Amino acid sequence: MRGRDLDALRDWADSGAMALTGRPGGPPLAPPGRAATIVRRALERLSLDLPDLLAERAALTGLRRNGPWSPGGRFRLLRAADGWIGLSLARSSDVELIPALVEESSARDDPWATLSAWALGVTAQAADDRMALLGFPGGAVPSPAPRRPGVRLTKLGRRSPRANPLIVDLTSLWAGPLCARLLGLRGARVVHVESSTRPDVGRRVTPAFFYRLRAGHDHVTLDFRTELGTLRDLIAKADLVLEASRPRALQQLGVLAEEAVTAGTSWLSITSRGRQSNSVGFGDDVAASAGVVVDDGDELLPVADALADPLAGVAAALAATDVLAGEDACLVDVSMLDVARESLDGWFAHPPHRVVKRGEEWWIETATDTFRVCEPTAGEVALS
Repeated sequence: MRGRDLDALRDWADSGAMALTGRPGGPPLAPPGRAATIVRRALERLSLDLPDLLAERAALTGLRRNGPWSPGGRFRLLRAADGWIGLSLARSSDVELIPALVEESSARDDPWATLSAWALGVTAQAADDRMALLGFPGGAVPSPAPRRPGVRLTKLGRRSPRANPLIVDLTSLWAGPLCARLLGLRGARVVHVESSTRPDVGRRVTPAFFYRLRAGHDHVTLDFRTELGTLRDLIAKADLVLEASRPRALQQLGVLAEEAVTAGTSWLSITSRGRQSNSVGFGDDVAASAGVVVDDGDELLPVADALADPLAGVAAALAATDVLAGEDACLVDVSMLDVARESLDGWFAHPPHRVVKRGEEWWIETATDTFRVCEPTAGEVALS
C-alpha cells in the first residue's frame, strides 16, 4: 500500500499538476487521490507517450498556481455556514446572475466579495440547490449528488469495425477535444464540426491550446439550423460521434443520440454530471465538487488546472477505443463528476513528506526518496 501511495505522489510531481496546486508565494501542494497515476496508466494502455498532458494547457497559456483561485482565475472555493462550496465565473452570464444568486438587487463591485459574504450566510446544501436552480457551474464540496459509474455504456445497435474509424467531433473546450486528439493519434480520422453561430471559445481564449488539440483534424463549419442535413449525413457515416453538450441542445434540433446508435453509429457524450442531468460544469468546479481539493490549513484550494477535463477526456478515449474495436454500437455516457470521484477511490493519504526549495526548484522529500516537482511543460507529441 505504501509503495502505491508513493507512486501516486511521484506521478503528481512528475505531471506538472502539483506545481499548479497551492498559493503563488508558497510551495506546491500534493493533490489528493491518484488522478495523475490514472492518466499515466490510461495513456500507457492507449500506447501514447504524453507525460505533459495534465499541465500542457497551463504551459501553453502561462498559467501558474493561483490559490485560492484556480490557475485561470475564474474559480474558487468559498466557506459556507456549515462547509464549503465551489463556484466558477467562467461566462459573462454567470457574473450577470450574481444578484439573483445572492438575492440582492445589486452586487458589490468585487463579485467574489459579494459571493463570499453570501456563502457565509447559507448552508452548503442551500447554496448547491440555488446554484443548480440558476444554472451556475459548481456547488457543495463535496457534492451531495448520488454516485454513478464515471463511464456508463449502453448497447443499442450493431456496427462493423474499421481500421481507421471516422470520428465526428462536435465538442469544444478541453475534455471532448482531448478525447478526439487521443483517438486521432491512434489513427482515427477526426472531423471537427463547429457551429457557425456558436464557435468554440477555445479558438479565441486559448488559441495555442486549441490548435494543439485540433492538429491533424479536418474541420467543417455548419449552421446547424440551415445545414442540418449535412450534419445528419456526417453522423450517419461516422463510426463514433463525440459531443459534450447537454442532451436537450441537440434534441431541440431533432438529432437524437439513441437513434444514431440504433442505426449503427456509436455516440460518446461527455457532460458535467451525466446525460440525465442538465447541470453545467467546468473542469475546476467539477473536480472540486468531486472532493478533489487541498486544505492548506486556512482554506480549501483548487487542484491543478481544470483537472476534471483531462481526466474525463482520457477516460472517454479509453472507452471509445474499446467501443471502436467491437461490433456493438454503443451510447457512452461520461460523467466528469464521477470520473473525478473515482480518482479518490481507495486513497487515504500520501506518505509523510516535505516540500522544500532548492535553488529555483521545488523537491519532495520522503523517508525513502527525494524527487523534483516538475513545472508545467508542453512537449512534443510522441507515440510509444
